[in-house]
Amino acid sequence: MKAGYKQVKRMTGMMRSIHFVNIISMIVAVITGLYIADPYYQAFIAEDAVDKYVMAWNRWGHFIVAIIFDVTSIIVAYLFFFSRFEKPYKKVIPTKRNIVDFFEVLLNLLTLNRRKKFDSTHSDSFNTVYFAIFHLLLAWMLFTGLQLYVHVFPHGESSIGAWWPWILHFATDWTLVVSSWMVGTTATGVNIMDVRISHHLTMWLLLAWVAFHIYYQIWRTIFWKEGDIAIAVGGSKFVKENKA
Repeated sequence: MKAGYKQVKRMTGMMRSIHFVNIISMIVAVITGLYIADPYYQAFIAEDAVDKYVMAWNRWGHFIVAIIFDVTSIIVAYLFFFSRFEKPYKKVIPTKRNIVDFFEVLLNLLTLNRRKKFDSTHSDSFNTVYFAIFHLLLAWMLFTGLQLYVHVFPHGESSIGAWWPWILHFATDWTLVVSSWMVGTTATGVNIMDVRISHHLTMWLLLAWVAFHIYYQIWRTIFWKEGDIAIAVGGSKFVKENKA
């Protein structure tokens, strides 16, 4: 360690594992989801060589990573409130201190680090709110995805009984109304296509989120010189000993 710096723990092993599991799951979800919407790579394979179950395999892969997202989301939601390491929910409560912290971090970004009137040792309100937005978008993807999934059971039956489609309808039918409101087709009634459009658009919002997240981590590493980009790998960053 460089003299004058101290090591600060920022991510637990559990959160780092979830971070990389989510990266892999998102890549698979985007590739398979785009194929389900429009079989783009089948056109590049000779017709006689195409696996007739290629769509089924894509749907299966999409469903599996969606389940993984479900599990990691439940874990993250629990840790958001009850983690013994840190409790991120305290940073999103709109207290005066958190609001000031949020805008100071934003100003730091907009002024290219010319103004830095906050402590970057630990997680700040700006980054915590940004991650909260990610998980809200992800939750919406999961609910709309399950609504699209249950739509393949038009008669309310499944291989394991009627109880499974019933649970999914009970948990996700509200996305039909919200999606129609988002897409702007409430006047003509709700339909599953609105959910498909909403699900697809949210994917692009998540990809935009990821793009900024990667950019901002590199930005902080360059300007703050505290090794922020290494947090996701080693769980720690390094700050000056005399940091306020």
